[in-house]
Amino acid sequence: MRRKLPGDPQPETAHIDEIIRVNHAGEYGARRIYQGQLAVLGKDPETRELLEHMAEQEEAHLAYFEEQLSKRNVRPTALQPLWHAAGYALGYVTAKMGRRAAMACTVAVEDVISGHYQEQLNVLSDNKSEKDLKNKIAQFKAEEEEHHDIGLENEAELTKGYKVLSAAIKAGSKAAITIAKKI
Repeated sequence: MRRKLPGDPQPETAHIDEIIRVNHAGEYGARRIYQGQLAVLGKDPETRELLEHMAEQEEAHLAYFEEQLSKRNVRPTALQPLWHAAGYALGYVTAKMGRRAAMACTVAVEDVISGHYQEQLNVLSDNKSEKDLKNKIAQFKAEEEEHHDIGLENEAELTKGYKVLSAAIKAGSKAAITIAKKI
């Protein structure tokens, strides 16, 4: 184990930096998922309205974390080009599989993100200096849960191979979270 050196970030600061970095990466990936889905399903007015509603909320989440990156001088993930391509591809491919599969993607991703945000809220619960961050994460968690519920209301679970698709997307989302915290 490396010895702590002068100038190393304090453990709490390093953890906050990790939270900002991973949440920025996740919200960036979410933006790209919706862009991919809209490219395929955007011609149907009802589906477009639904996807645009969720995409607008993701844009607000992303804007907040972009502001936090700058304000706190936190470096974004070095893997942003990967999230750029992978997010779009995930959205595009699931949309090509049909509206229900696109909704299944939303349900799976948002299930993981809701749990991830809850873990962060638990860690931040006693941190008095991060009230704004805690409030934003709580707000975003509620909006992600709304997206999850929208997916279920739009027959996500009727997707052919739903359990396999959901498990694969959840595994990929969890891996992306783990990687984006550090890289």
